[in-house]
Amino acid sequence: MSELAACLRGKVALVAGGYGGIGEGCAKALARQGATIVVAGRDAGKAAAAARALDGEVAASSVAFDARDVASIRAAVTEVASRHGHIDFLVNCIGTQQIEPLVDVTEEAFDRVLDVNLKAAMFLGQAVARVQIAARTGGRHVHLLSVRAMLGMRDRGYSSYCSSKGGLALLVRQHAVELARDGINVNGVAPTVVRTRMASDWDDPEVHRRLLERIPLGRIAEVEDVTGPVLFFLGPASAFVTGQILYVDGGITATQ
Repeated sequence: MSELAACLRGKVALVAGGYGGIGEGCAKALARQGATIVVAGRDAGKAAAAARALDGEVAASSVAFDARDVASIRAAVTEVASRHGHIDFLVNCIGTQQIEPLVDVTEEAFDRVLDVNLKAAMFLGQAVARVQIAARTGGRHVHLLSVRAMLGMRDRGYSSYCSSKGGLALLVRQHAVELARDGINVNGVAPTVVRTRMASDWDDPEVHRRLLERIPLGRIAEVEDVTGPVLFFLGPASAFVTGQILYVDGGITATQ
């Protein structure tokens, strides 16, 4: 058994957004290391199906919550803590997008994107931290961001998305410094475009060509390129790492 598997085996991991492309990948990667997985998300059916796909390999279950409802977030975390007695890891993969040119951005869309991408991260982190502080066992939080936490997007309406992810980058740092005294490490993984079912925009050959021209490594990311860094932040090698954002971007941010 590897050192990573020995560290993660039996740990309880709440994977919020665990039935999306990256979230599902994170849940599977943690399951392969022997962690106990709770898949969480708005769609109870999808969360349950994702958990069933893992069950048998490891203990896996699901919980439903509304990312735009703080009471729902808190109730879901309380349920998971009651079910398992503790929560070791939070992996926050939830997110949404609404592409609108700056001059056309609506208040409704802006609020929805910030609620899901930023506000939910705040209160997921808070709810899990409360459980971990009470248990005095420490823990790890990993939030999924984007290169758009650092870079604007030319020719596309990304005002709400970029501002939400930029805010999340600083939220990670603030949570890290506040929770360090309780032995809770908080970090973020910020990928560029990842090959998932939802990344259909990049199927267009011309769009794909222009994208590859911007990435020094010459390809888009695979889900495994993201799950590896997530496991790093949850494993023993990152015990002295907190408040960091790891850009998994093939070199894009190095060129800006």
